[in-house]
Amino acid sequence: MPTDYMYLMKCSKGEDFEQGQLNRYGNIELGPAAGVLNYGQAVYEGTKVHRKEDGRLLLFRPEQNAIRMKFGAERMCMPSPSIDQFVDAVKQTVLANKRWVPPPGKGSLYIRPLLMGSGQILGLSAAPEYTFLVYVSPVGNYFKEGFAPLNLYVEKDFDRASRGGTGGIKSITNYAPGLKALTKAKNRGFSDVLYLDSVNKKNIEEVSSCNIFIVKGNAISTPAINGTILPGVTRRSIIEIARDHGYQVKERVIPIDELTDADEVFCTGTAVGVASVGSITHEGKRIKFKTGAQTVSQELYSTLVGIKTGLVEDKMGWIVEIE
Repeated sequence: MPTDYMYLMKCSKGEDFEQGQLNRYGNIELGPAAGVLNYGQAVYEGTKVHRKEDGRLLLFRPEQNAIRMKFGAERMCMPSPSIDQFVDAVKQTVLANKRWVPPPGKGSLYIRPLLMGSGQILGLSAAPEYTFLVYVSPVGNYFKEGFAPLNLYVEKDFDRASRGGTGGIKSITNYAPGLKALTKAKNRGFSDVLYLDSVNKKNIEEVSSCNIFIVKGNAISTPAINGTILPGVTRRSIIEIARDHGYQVKERVIPIDELTDADEVFCTGTAVGVASVGSITHEGKRIKFKTGAQTVSQELYSTLVGIKTGLVEDKMGWIVEIE
């Protein structure tokens, strides 16, 4: 949904970003030879702002998105805004569009920072100019199922990422290649795709746009960050919340065969929050998991959402209030 304003900041290759500004939301101009259009030189981020009952606006760990963008930009040979520039740009954009932040409990304002090679370059090389922009849109639930459990399909023909590639950063090039597998799964009635490692096709890695966790008793496991898995901000937050709640959390290699013994499975991400998984279908076999009230995922979800919306004390210092 188009909103009122977007933030724009530019710099040339070899220089630093300086002063940006708010512009009316609208189209941007790119030359046909722009690096982003021809070679996919860009990374993006995603975060949300929530409105409290008293009207105050709360951001969740925006500095973590800034750090991840810097890491991704370095991998894609791009300059990037400083952490302070990133957070300030996000704050300015939110304030300029504050009338679009939904009421408490009715959704959130999704924030999309985007960094791209906007300069023109015909040969395969880093672009001569870069554009950092931030735009926003009010959103509800990411999946059409709403809060219903997800039904995942294990993809074996296509890979999401490979060792030495860009699976560990939010490069724009990571997402369009996944549309084929995602469309195929959705046409068969599934919510999303669960990818396996590209080398052995035996270990679970990631869903199309979110991280995955499995629960067995008091133990929670998630695939370790190894260069092919995105280090999600929500993933990291859920790990810290779970440990604070007394769970044993391990980041490790998880063979797909372990799914048959799991009590619960859930996904995490900025867009999805914490989404429980009702079933995973692998090689024609459907494995079902516990969902609903009294589940670990619901407990962690409630705490996370409570912190984000100001209903639970922020002992971690994660919330940034926008004034």
